[in-house]
Amino acid sequence: MIEQQIAIPTKDGHTATFIAHPERGGPFPVVLFYMDAPAIREELRDMARRLATSGYYVMLPNLYYRSGVMELGALPADPNAPERKRMFALMGSLTIPMIMDDTRALLTYAEGQAAANTKIIGTVGYCMSGRYAVNAATHFPDRVRAAASIYGTQLATDQDDSPHLAASKTKAELYFACAETDIYAPTEIIEKVKQGMNGAKAEVEIYPGTHHGFAFPKRPVYDRDAAERHWERLLALYRRNLV
Repeated sequence: MIEQQIAIPTKDGHTATFIAHPERGGPFPVVLFYMDAPAIREELRDMARRLATSGYYVMLPNLYYRSGVMELGALPADPNAPERKRMFALMGSLTIPMIMDDTRALLTYAEGQAAANTKIIGTVGYCMSGRYAVNAATHFPDRVRAAASIYGTQLATDQDDSPHLAASKTKAELYFACAETDIYAPTEIIEKVKQGMNGAKAEVEIYPGTHHGFAFPKRPVYDRDAAERHWERLLALYRRNLV
């Protein structure tokens, strides 16, 4: 396995991006792994490594670089704690157009790498980034062939770039993994996503007995069985499409 961290130039600066891919056998399809709200940490790097071992060129960019933030560290459980308020402020500072600009910069960098095949792309986003993973499929429809949102937020909005409207804008296969109990994506939102995906090459799956964040090993809500199911679904999605 080869891994490195690269400062990739963007329109607004440089985003520190963790990259992992197998040592032999490339070029590999690119997987864009968009971080969740608590930012870059070893937990996410380990997940990127796991993806890479399946034969992908995985890019995990720091999305908070515009604010000069890389890692947030441990976060108190109290939602009113200053650390959590800071996290929500950082999350709120991002927009879909910003992240699509960053995505374009990531792909421009990857195009110059012998180990990367940027004609075949998959995406995955957790929490706040589920919408970014889906929007990458609509903004880069000729290259993104599979996109996954794992307990994504803001999945059904009044905006034209709402994820629940994505099916008509891309040929990519879309997958939405949803926690059964999720204050950030309640049942009525999931129903809108299901309606939007009706008849499309897409799946909206609710994971019984789970809560928002169930796939992260370091979270109190971690559910091993559900987490492994999400890996099974994600890797199968990529095997079907990233060829």
